[in-house]
Amino acid sequence: MPRTSSIGEQLDGWRGHIFALGFVSLAIILLFVRDVTDMAAIWWGASTYGHCLFIPFLIAWLVQQRLGGLRRLNPVAWWPGLLWLGAGALCWLAGDAASVALFRHLGVVIMLQGAAIAILGANVSRALAFPIFYGFFLIPFGEEVVPTLQLLTAKLAAGLLGIAGVPAHLDGIFISTPTGYFEVAEACSGAKFLIAMTAYAVLVCNVCFQSWGRRVAFTMGAQLLSILANGVRAFATIYVAHLTTVDAAVGFDHVVYGWVFFALIMTVTMAIAWPFFDRKPGDAVFDPAMLQSRVPGAGPLAYIAPAALALAAFAPLWSYATAARAEPVPSNLALPQVPGWQRTDAPQAFPWTPRFDGADHLALGRYHDSHGAMVDLAIAVFDRQEEKRELVGFGQGAVDPQGQWVWSSPARAPADARGEQITAPGPVVRHVVSFYALNGVVTGSAGKVKLETLKARLLGGDQRAVAILVSAEQADGAPADAAIAAFLRDLGSIKELADASAGIR
Repeated sequence: MPRTSSIGEQLDGWRGHIFALGFVSLAIILLFVRDVTDMAAIWWGASTYGHCLFIPFLIAWLVQQRLGGLRRLNPVAWWPGLLWLGAGALCWLAGDAASVALFRHLGVVIMLQGAAIAILGANVSRALAFPIFYGFFLIPFGEEVVPTLQLLTAKLAAGLLGIAGVPAHLDGIFISTPTGYFEVAEACSGAKFLIAMTAYAVLVCNVCFQSWGRRVAFTMGAQLLSILANGVRAFATIYVAHLTTVDAAVGFDHVVYGWVFFALIMTVTMAIAWPFFDRKPGDAVFDPAMLQSRVPGAGPLAYIAPAALALAAFAPLWSYATAARAEPVPSNLALPQVPGWQRTDAPQAFPWTPRFDGADHLALGRYHDSHGAMVDLAIAVFDRQEEKRELVGFGQGAVDPQGQWVWSSPARAPADARGEQITAPGPVVRHVVSFYALNGVVTGSAGKVKLETLKARLLGGDQRAVAILVSAEQADGAPADAAIAAFLRDLGSIKELADASAGIR
């Protein structure tokens, strides 16, 4: 009579492991469905991350490439794989407490990776290492480099204009020529091509190279070529405007930027690298014979799969249990009296109001002194921070993305503040110095704000937070830096003003 398999034996085969991995992965996706849908919305709606839509299909293709070797391996559930899943849960918890979407998204991806490693085991995970960790490119990351890339692109374009004999004046991300006034906007920074090129280069490195030296050289070369080519594109757009009209240059830029640029750079990159490929088509990706060894830490799938699910569920449960209660803030927010300065209703050269969505109070006032210096003071108060009501984050702060002010460059500021130059049509230039006060700390660092928010949330501390912005317009004969420095000197302690604004005693 044919031998009948027991349930335990069935669970030890590929079918049982694939079923367990699918179940745990689906549970993780459902537990963190808000973050998964947020990532998908970014992939679909933000051109910078449109390439992420292809990553799941690329991962599936990479797994399919390895099927022949995988059939010669036996999956064995592995306890140490839960450590990676646990790290993802902690990462998500930190991101949730500090209201950092990047950490939440990173945590979800790491938890899915950890589930695969724990359920399939060490040997199978080594065979699938690249597809598993290529999943990091599902995470929308890289926006942090946009200001740096804007400045770099502007400098490259201005330098090339000088070589071409076109007079150009550079002011942050703005370039003035006899033809007009050009802004290297966020969309022109080249960030989306750099991020997509990095994902593409890493894929090519795995498929076409074996040498780590060549892989590193190819990736760095592809990234450098993307940055340089974007500077050339910006130069070409301004140069076309110089030779023809601004409207013609805009049309040229849209065609090059939208349809030709990335394909051209990919083609050039591959053409340069082609002679150096050292992996032939059809070469085995891994040697199954080398992955047959017994690895310490193996355990029953019936225990490890539920443990993986429990670890993933720990993060949202802990977040809910440790959420600190908000302390009340004063019902009204009054701007301070500053010795030597008087409130004034004099109009701004171009209307400016900082943006702090969800703030309990936002007050803005204008001051002048006996020497004619003019300074604007803004104070925003939060009783607590959470998603879409944060002290620092996208759209929060001195520049409203939906307004006409744009960030142009860093600016001078005290050690515990952030300085930036922003520009409005005209052009009107304004310097802004931003202080953030929370959990007893005054800082200008967004990272430190997130860290203090995390500490207050997880340890049950006081979540009240305050932003204080001191700003002045740049005008001939009235340097903004000097006016801001004089006002800050007379204003006194920023911490005392922040505590008084938030009702902290």
